[in-house]
Amino acid sequence: MNYWMVKSEPGSYSWEDFKKKGEDVWDGVRNYQARNFLRDMRLGDLVLFYHSGKEKEVVGIAEVSEESFPDPSNNDWLAVRLKVNRSLKNTVSLQAIKSEDALSGMLMLRQSRLSVMPLEKSEFDLILKMVS
Repeated sequence: MNYWMVKSEPGSYSWEDFKKKGEDVWDGVRNYQARNFLRDMRLGDLVLFYHSGKEKEVVGIAEVSEESFPDPSNNDWLAVRLKVNRSLKNTVSLQAIKSEDALSGMLMLRQSRLSVMPLEKSEFDLILKMVS
């Protein structure tokens, strides 16, 4: 299993919007590196859902329900289908992530503009421990 993080501006598409749908196409990614990460996502992989913008926090867990396929809005790019796994009891802020030495190597801290990125299992597990 692989672990991932996707980022979305809550004003454009929030965790609550995603929860209402239960499952949705993750499309509109227009960065080559992020597109390559979409290509690497596998059925059942777990995905942290991060609110970017003002909130800057991990809010839920999704799961890959369909591996990459051509983006419906532009076939030159890729999309995946994600489904809701569960909401987090408490969110994990960017500040909390930055303050944890074991997370200092996270790609999101080095390339903050990426909307899709891989996580190490240890990073994923530690963020979930930070929820309680």
